[in-house]
Amino acid sequence: MVAEETFMRKTVFLAMVLCSLQCAGIAGAPPRTERRKLAQPVEIQGYPCAKGYAWFYEDGKLHRCTVSRETQFGEALVPMGSIIYLKPDGSRYGVQMARSTRIHDVLCDGGGFLGPAEGAWVGFYPSGKLKGCDLAGNQDVQGVPCAHGGFLTSLTGPDPGINFYESGGLRSCRLSRDFNGQKMNTIWNQAEK
Repeated sequence: MVAEETFMRKTVFLAMVLCSLQCAGIAGAPPRTERRKLAQPVEIQGYPCAKGYAWFYEDGKLHRCTVSRETQFGEALVPMGSIIYLKPDGSRYGVQMARSTRIHDVLCDGGGFLGPAEGAWVGFYPSGKLKGCDLAGNQDVQGVPCAHGGFLTSLTGPDPGINFYESGGLRSCRLSRDFNGQKMNTIWNQAEK
C-alpha cells in the first residue's frame, strides 16, 4: 500500500512538472512543433545540430536539437550530445546536458542513465544568463551551502535545484547543511542584491 501511494505521488508530481514546463510563459496551448530527420549534421540558426531528429516550430524556426559539437549556448559551453531548446522567438530556453558542466562557479548536473534526454535540466534567461540547474554535488554557491539535487531527490521532497537572478546573484537553493539559522534541507531564498 505504501509503495502504491509513493508511486501515485511521484506520478502526480511528474505530471505537474511536465505541465508547468509545457505551459510556462505561454498563453494558451503550447506552440506546435514538427519533427524532421536531418540526414547529416547541419548548422541551424547558428547551432550545430547533429544528424538525426530535430524539432521545429510551425514557422520553421528551430525548437530543439542535439548538438554535434561543443558549442556556446549563452553563458554555457554545452558539451557535444546535449539537447538545446529555443523559444518560438529564437531565444535560449534550456539544455539537457550530455554530462555535468561547469557554468561560472557552479557545476550543473548532466547526463542520465538513458542519455541527455533523461538528464537534468539547465534553464537560461533569453539573454543567455544562467537561470537555474540541479547541482552535480553539494556546493557552496556565493557563500551559501547548496545541496545537490535533481529529479530523483525532488520525488522525496521539495527540490527546486539552484536558481539565479538574471544579474547572476543566487536566488534560492535547498540547504546542504544548517546555515544562518535555517535547517538543512530547507529552501534558502535570497533577495536580489
